[in-house]
Amino acid sequence: MTALAVSSLAAQEPAPPPVVGTWDLTLTARDGRPRPSWLEVHVSGNGVLVGRFVGVVGSVRPISRLTYANDTLRFAIPPQWEGGAADLQFAGVVTGDGLGGTITDPNGTPYPFTAVRAPALRRATPTWAAPLPLFNGKDLTGWHTVGGTNQWSAVNGVLTNAKGGANLVTDALYTDFKLHVEVRYPPRGNSGVYLRGRHEVQVEDSVVTNADAEATGGLGAIYGFLIPNQNAAKGAGKWEML
Repeated sequence: MTALAVSSLAAQEPAPPPVVGTWDLTLTARDGRPRPSWLEVHVSGNGVLVGRFVGVVGSVRPISRLTYANDTLRFAIPPQWEGGAADLQFAGVVTGDGLGGTITDPNGTPYPFTAVRAPALRRATPTWAAPLPLFNGKDLTGWHTVGGTNQWSAVNGVLTNAKGGANLVTDALYTDFKLHVEVRYPPRGNSGVYLRGRHEVQVEDSVVTNADAEATGGLGAIYGFLIPNQNAAKGAGKWEML
């Protein structure tokens, strides 16, 4: 009798709102270029919507509460690296199996966006092709920059960044891949490798800046998600493999 009662109660639970799940967002920047972002929405306890969000810059941020009413999903979170003092505001309307709306940054700048459900990661094991070099050792062929002033160049066969500035992005798009990267950074250097604009592999002088590494995870961390179980960094000026 107890088992039957539990099954009956479970059957009466309402279906989750259509916004629950993982979403790949594409924002339109002020220069007209597309920028990646993503959102996760979950049901917590008795129907409260919570989630996680990654903007165009920065790490994953928790969302303590989202509201969904009249086919519209809304939330607000404090600023991170965008600048400005106001909350970041999100408003998206469900259209079929997609989302569309506006993200307003802490400076009050609106960015229209569209969103589709993230693909399931359960798939057959891919057949790997021969390794493909992403850098030709001579120039920035196959790459373009986004945001800020370009400081990247090829110097003696090394892809080099002179100082903080634009991010470097591959022209080509890829499905499944294995990425091998060799990096070298200056004292107190802090950079990273973004994977699909979703996760950042931290590149940081975590031998010297231990206090900073506690916040970012240090070299090899997935920023905001995973911290290495040991600090294997060799230090500034030495080549590392990721």
